[in-house]
Parts: sequence; structure tokens; C-alpha cells
Amino acid sequence: MNNIHLPPVVKNLLIINILFFIGTLVFHPGGGYPLIDWFAVYYFGSEKFRIWQPITYMFMHSPVDYFHIIFNMFALYSFGSVLESKWGAKKFLIFYFITGLGALALQWAVQTFEIYHSVGHLISDISSYAPKTKAEYDLLSDIYFGPMLGASGAIFGLLVAFGMLYPNAELLIMFIPIPVKAKYIIPIYILVELFLGVKQFEGDSVAHYAHLGGALIGFILVKIWKDKDDTFYTLYE
Repeated sequence: MNNIHLPPVVKNLLIINILFFIGTLVFHPGGGYPLIDWFAVYYFGSEKFRIWQPITYMFMHSPVDYFHIIFNMFALYSFGSVLESKWGAKKFLIFYFITGLGALALQWAVQTFEIYHSVGHLISDISSYAPKTKAEYDLLSDIYFGPMLGASGAIFGLLVAFGMLYPNAELLIMFIPIPVKAKYIIPIYILVELFLGVKQFEGDSVAHYAHLGGALIGFILVKIWKDKDDTFYTLYE
């Protein structure tokens, strides 16, 4: 991963993410974050959901947890630059947005299941529904009024793609004193996300299933594209 340059799509994604982040910090009237209400994504059954949010949520990051945007932008630069250089701008951009949308789709699917499992049916109008228990109230409040934001779903797609295409690339991981090959560390990272998503520890506000959704769609896309490339080269060798 030496001599990485900054290809155009990665460069522009970095700029847009940073501008959204600065805007969130600066436009902060009365202690609130209106840009999060507008551009983060809410559950599709929420009154706060807007049609553009499935795209714009990928450019929003937590204004109180700086590590959120730092990690995502570093990963976008490190892995995205390699992948865009391999695929080209158009293919990379398609991959990025499809994995981001796939992340949201899995998160919504899990939330819909949680609603059905807790309530016994789906809710057409949350404003007219009275929760029966505090646990049910907390769950529905988190789902209907809690925004999801961040590029992490698409970033997990990039991680998986990099691991599939460059399995023997050695990565330096924080707190691990020696380089670890991508084919070992990335699957472990995915399994950790699966564990955290299933366990749902109290106070954990991370959308782990969105990460898994991005990883899953990334895996499927790379497998399809790689098989097509392999078929092409087999036919024309």
C-alpha cells in the first residue's frame, strides 16, 4: 500500500464528507444539530424520514465522536484509493453507493423484524400506538426517532473488497505490533461486528447490522465482478 495516490472519486468523497461534518459542527443553533435531522437517515416508517436520506446519510458523521469520521475517512483513503485505481472511477462509485444502500437495507430489515417481534405486528402509524412496556417504548423510540449516519456501511464494503482482491496484503492494526494479512484480520473484524450486533450490549448505539450489510453486499459484488472478469480472460486467452 505504498505510494497511494488520491484518485478523483475518493478525493471528492473525502471533501464532501468533511464539508458535511464541518457544517454539522458550525450549524449548531440552540444546542441541536439540524443537519442531522435533515441528512441522517431515519427508519422508513418514521415521520422524520425524507426521500433523500438514504444517500445523504453516507456523508454525515457524529459531531461528538471525532473518531467516527477519522476512522471512516482514513479507511476510505487507504482502501478506496487502491480499489478506485483498480476498478476505475465509475465502477468504484457504483460499488460505494450500492454497499451504502445495502447497509441501510439490512439495518431496516433488522429493525422491522425487531418491531414485529416486540409488538406482534407492524405499526402503520407510530403516533397512534401506545407501547405496553418500557422496553417496548425504548425499542420503538430508538427505531423511529434515532437517526443513522456515517459512511461505515460503504467502508465495510471497501474492507471486504480489499480483503478479497488483496488477501495477502499486510496491514498494520492498532495495538497489534506486527503486520497482519488482510485475509485474516478482515474476517475477524466482520465476526466481531456480527457478535456485537447479536448481543446488543446496553448503551451501544452503533448500527452493527448496517456494517454487516455493507460487508455482505461488498462480498456479493466483488464475487460477481471477479467471476465475470475470470470468465472474460478464460474465453479470450
